[in-house]
Amino acid sequence: MPDDIFLERKTGVYPFVAIVGQEVLKRALILNIINPLIGGVLIRGEKGTGKSLAVRSLVDILPSIKTTGCRFNCDPNQPEKYCPGCKEKAEKGDLEVKEVPMKIVYLPLNITEDRLVGTIDIEKVLTQGVKEFEPGVLAEAHRNVLYIDEINLLEDNIVDLLLDAAAMGMVTVEREGISYSYHSEFILVGSMNPQEGELRPQLLDRLALQAEVKTIDSVEQRVEIIKRNREFARDPMAFIEKYRPETEALRRKILEAKQRLPEVTTPPRMLALISRICIDFNIDGHRGDIIIERTARTNAAFEGRTEVEVEDVIRAAEMALPHRMRRQPFEEEEFNAAMLRKLVREYEKEGAF
Repeated sequence: MPDDIFLERKTGVYPFVAIVGQEVLKRALILNIINPLIGGVLIRGEKGTGKSLAVRSLVDILPSIKTTGCRFNCDPNQPEKYCPGCKEKAEKGDLEVKEVPMKIVYLPLNITEDRLVGTIDIEKVLTQGVKEFEPGVLAEAHRNVLYIDEINLLEDNIVDLLLDAAAMGMVTVEREGISYSYHSEFILVGSMNPQEGELRPQLLDRLALQAEVKTIDSVEQRVEIIKRNREFARDPMAFIEKYRPETEALRRKILEAKQRLPEVTTPPRMLALISRICIDFNIDGHRGDIIIERTARTNAAFEGRTEVEVEDVIRAAEMALPHRMRRQPFEEEEFNAAMLRKLVREYEKEGAF
């Protein structure tokens, strides 16, 4: 088990299933775990609303993955993506297969380019003729969750490198005419406080889903938050054990959804609904349509179904549209989930799908 995961579990991380409210946030994170191809989550909210807590809490529900155990976390089932070391071992028949939990890789705001992408030891190349490469954070993040708190405060050069990696699934490092490439496919999760500045549009578009985390205004839920946090502070391990059955049930549900996902289909009428929504919300390009369909299929798998239904599309659109729309129907200033549902009901009356 990777050291950082072991440390978090040993010291006790607040259980994901014990988080009160914030259903959109929790669903967005779960769906990306089930289907990393969705494309990540942006979490927006003021300080103290539990953004980073929710991400840290994922550690106990992340599924296991098979790996060769190398520095690049190669997938033994994808030999075409092996690093040079794994290719050599495979040719000799020495390749080992391990099963390890996915982990959360944290990207600090002050990270340098070399620490992010890795470095080539030029001196070794010149003196020994050996291409020695020291992997960076993007290599560690391959097939894992890459979390960036205050993502809107990242330096522009780091944002550009992230955009390239997210778009290509590949990182290429070049130094003094020498290059090294490796695969880097990760679930990108970013959190931000909009009061501290907005996110660059290019990176905003790359984060598939958005979850707006707001201060809860229900007295009952706020009281429950106080009680649970007091109980957790008093005895973290007892609190974790209390929620262990729910945690394990959610883990099983996620694994079953991953297995079910390839069987899920989207009927033509649901595709028409998705396209109609994107047209009426004036979404630029076609990425929004694709993300909604992909998210809707994943939500259906999570709910135990093999065919996308209207509710799946609505849930997906609620997370995929807010940061993409140029305007919405009914002349509202901001995205309004109630207006989305009203619009879908009107489509149904018209027989538009």
